[in-house]
Amino acid sequence: MIGLNDYLILAAILFAIGVTGVLTRRNAIVIFMSIELMLNSVNLTFVAFAHFMNSLDGQIFVFFIMTVAAAEVAVGLAIIISIFRNKKTVNVDDMNIMKW
Repeated sequence: MIGLNDYLILAAILFAIGVTGVLTRRNAIVIFMSIELMLNSVNLTFVAFAHFMNSLDGQIFVFFIMTVAAAEVAVGLAIIISIFRNKKTVNVDDMNIMKW
C-alpha cells in the first residue's frame, strides 16, 4: 500500500526538479514549465493530505490552484509571445526590456 510519505517524497522530488529548472535554465518557456511543475507538486501534496485525512479541503484548494494556474498560463504565454515578437528570442539573458 502506498503511504503518505511516498506521496510527499514524490512531491518533494517534483518540487526540487522544478526549482532546479527555474534556477539553471535560461529559456523562458522551460522556466515557465518548471514553475508549473512546482505548482503541481504542491497540488499533489494537498490531495495526498486530503485523502489521508478524509477531508475534501485539499481537493478544493487544488481546484482553485488549477483555476489560477490556467489563467497564469494564458497570461504568461501571451507575455512570452509578445516579448518574442519584439526581441526575437525567449532567452532570459537576452531580455532587457526593463533597462533604460
